Amino acid sequence: MSPTRSRRGPAPNAAMLFDRSKVRAKIKAAHADEAAGEAMRPQVLAILREALDHGRQHARRALEAKGSGLVCAAQLAFIEDELIESIYHYVLTYVHPARGGETEPPCAIAAVGGYGRATLAPGSDIDLLFLLPEGASARTQNIIQSILYILWDLGQKVGHSTRTIEECLSEARGDFTVRTALLEARFLLGDAARFEAMRTRFEREIVHGTAAEFVAAKLAERDARIAKAGRSRYLVEPQVKDGKGGLRDLNTLFWIGKYVYEVREPAELVGAGLFSRAEYRLFVRCEEFLWRVRCHLHFLTGRAEERLTFDHQREIAAQLGYSTRGGLASVERFMKHYFLVAKEVGDLTAIVCAALEEKQAKPHAMLDRFGPFLPTPTAITAGDFAIESGRVTVAAEDAFDANPVNLVKLFWVADRNGLAIHPDATRLVTRSLKRIDAKLRADPEANRLFLDVLTSRNTPEIVLRLMNEAGVLGRFVPEFGKIVALMQFNMYHHYTVDEHLLRAVGNLADLEQQRFSGEHPLASEILLSISNRTALVVALFLHDVAKGRLEDHSTAGAKVARVVCPRLGLSDAETETVAWLIENHLVMSDTAQRRDLGDRQTVATFAQKVQTLERLKMLFILTVCDIRAVGPGVWNHWKAELLRTLYWETEMVLAGGHSTIDRRRRVAQAQLELRRGLPNWTDLDFVAYAERHPQAYWLKADLEQQILHAKLLNMTEVEMPAPVTHIVIDPSRGVTELTVIAPDHPKLLSVIAGACAASSANIVDAQVFTTTDGMALDTIVVSRAFDYDEDELRRASRIAYAVEKALAGDIELKEMVAARGGGQPSARQKTFRVHPEVTIDNTLSARLTVVEVSGLDRPGLLFDLTTALSGLDLNISSAHIATFGERAADVFYVTDLNGEKIASAGQQDSIRRSILKVFEPQKEELAPKAGKR
Repeated sequence: MSPTRSRRGPAPNAAMLFDRSKVRAKIKAAHADEAAGEAMRPQVLAILREALDHGRQHARRALEAKGSGLVCAAQLAFIEDELIESIYHYVLTYVHPARGGETEPPCAIAAVGGYGRATLAPGSDIDLLFLLPEGASARTQNIIQSILYILWDLGQKVGHSTRTIEECLSEARGDFTVRTALLEARFLLGDAARFEAMRTRFEREIVHGTAAEFVAAKLAERDARIAKAGRSRYLVEPQVKDGKGGLRDLNTLFWIGKYVYEVREPAELVGAGLFSRAEYRLFVRCEEFLWRVRCHLHFLTGRAEERLTFDHQREIAAQLGYSTRGGLASVERFMKHYFLVAKEVGDLTAIVCAALEEKQAKPHAMLDRFGPFLPTPTAITAGDFAIESGRVTVAAEDAFDANPVNLVKLFWVADRNGLAIHPDATRLVTRSLKRIDAKLRADPEANRLFLDVLTSRNTPEIVLRLMNEAGVLGRFVPEFGKIVALMQFNMYHHYTVDEHLLRAVGNLADLEQQRFSGEHPLASEILLSISNRTALVVALFLHDVAKGRLEDHSTAGAKVARVVCPRLGLSDAETETVAWLIENHLVMSDTAQRRDLGDRQTVATFAQKVQTLERLKMLFILTVCDIRAVGPGVWNHWKAELLRTLYWETEMVLAGGHSTIDRRRRVAQAQLELRRGLPNWTDLDFVAYAERHPQAYWLKADLEQQILHAKLLNMTEVEMPAPVTHIVIDPSRGVTELTVIAPDHPKLLSVIAGACAASSANIVDAQVFTTTDGMALDTIVVSRAFDYDEDELRRASRIAYAVEKALAGDIELKEMVAARGGGQPSARQKTFRVHPEVTIDNTLSARLTVVEVSGLDRPGLLFDLTTALSGLDLNISSAHIATFGERAADVFYVTDLNGEKIASAGQQDSIRRSILKVFEPQKEELAPKAGKR
């Protein structure tokens, strides 16, 4: 191949992008008075900058006019090529002209890395190789330096290396990053013969015969990259470049294919037998879509932003022309497309791995690549299947055509035998998906096999995910297929709906196999006594299956269950149990987090909804598995303690006053554990301390909190007067906990919330206790602001200081909060549309009125809400603060100043108006409507 430029396609209207001859003419005119080259440098920079900006603006306009992402990337690379050539010509002509008859080019200049592929994103680095002759002259070094300085002055992010051929080869032998860069080296200008000599020797001395080590290195590099960016390709804020299913995965496939098959262009992989024509077209479609998204993202942010965050998703969806349709918002349709493309990139990865194994260029996959908990393999007895390289595959190419049930049985065999599935079998599955039709879905044997996989005690999550990524799961259960790759446009859920459901099923298997290291003793105990495990598993699998519809997903999901369950072979009773669990799958979590569990009416209302002990057990397990599947850091010890308390209290009601562990025993056990945690206290001191807490405290607070409270309360008596504050940094949840010990008074929570708001701290959770002698123990959880614990600790100390000053009356909170911006939502929070709602209910408590508030969260919201309630002469008896991503969901138990419920309709209307007014500053115009797609 000649050392000429290679790109996916010629740049159309080249002069519109960068008119090299015009640039040269302007530079020549600037030097008409024979001024020294460096003296004219500012004028030359202005000429080059104007040409560069003009070209990039042209490429951006073309992209935003529904243009191709790959074409945009190629145009930006072309502009950079022309810019570098113009700089090279300028430097050689005016800055460092040849002396004494020099005619040889000083060096070869090559594009490497992504630039070597002749594609650039708007914010990409420019990676250059200056290939020098042995003993390069001072003039050559000066030329390179001048070129680089001009590029840097133009704001280009340049990564460069200056090497001889021998140095290139030496570096490539020991560094796979260098080897990959040279693999994609593209000649730009200068000494073409030198470049070609380097490439020929590279292919002969470095590439030839080393495919296996290169493939192993690239796959290991991919694993490390994905571990850093997020192991799931279904994270709702994906990394377009480095995430699983992103552009770097496609790059890796091409690098491997190019290295192993010794080709130079992606299209040549068809002739080499790696891809079929259809698979290569899929490769190009995926690459085009990801490049289009990436280019839009860079232009939109004005930097090399690779994470597709919520605040950018809506804008890019509009730019790409997606519209709201069928219950799905435009942004959700765009992201569904994105995740389907990421899945297809995964399909291509499996194809390449299968082909590489055939060439012995890749080591056979180990079971732990698919998960660490697969059972020991046993012999396969099914005649249509065989073991190859330690994995299950089909015994014949027509296995699925001859018997479509095998499309389900393949995964059943894999699960029962603890085997991964051979990529060849997966490839054949994807080509046979049309065999999954209504007849197969009605087949009793196919449904039995699928239910066996779903309810397996091995690793159902892993096998179900393999089914999902192969396309089988969504076709065999079409109701599930509708939520494949469906994201929920909110900050609470970390994964797409299908990924969330599979993780929920996996959490149940992990509970059963004791894989949570004793985190869930009650759940593990309850599981053993559940009589209908099948209904529980199916409910977990289907509980969010109706997301993305206009109807409430819990109600619609129950209807789906009544259709799917009989098909899977469940009885009428089992079907109704599944439907009930789905319809009520949010009730236990909502009650535990947003109701006063010390109020007997709360437990009575929940018990009336649940009705039976078996339902209570199943709902408890489902709730634990569901919350743990939302994302990292969502599950915490507070939620665990609240759910356990609600379970035990409800069990007592449903069992007619009897519980496996009654309330008194639980209180006594909690006190005994605390006593052991305070070995230096005397018995007399401990008894006196224990009497300061009501029964509800011992049931809700966990041991870690109880020990902290005891030490802090003791500190207020023997070391320093209240208020006392204590800080805990929690990196795993991305939050900081601030515990405040102070004399209780009606406006205490409002003062603490105001101090947090004045310090720009956003409260996402709160837990409030009061001792019998009037001391408040409030724990406030705020969003983390800094990456490093040291920085976050300094910030938290400033918040704690502000709280102490506010409680002492030394600062005026309203003015300080206003000075911090008036409590406006962040740019990220403004991306979401959460309509505020206020519900006032007098039936949920015997003595108190319950005020439920939900709306868009923002810094200072809790302060504004509590201030509004206090301004209406309401006493807040208890507050239950929760945040679900961008949505605040706070509940206040209140009375009037006489301790009575709020019964007057007029007074209730005043409460609603005052609270809704709190949300008015954050109201904004809706996003512009996207065009049809």
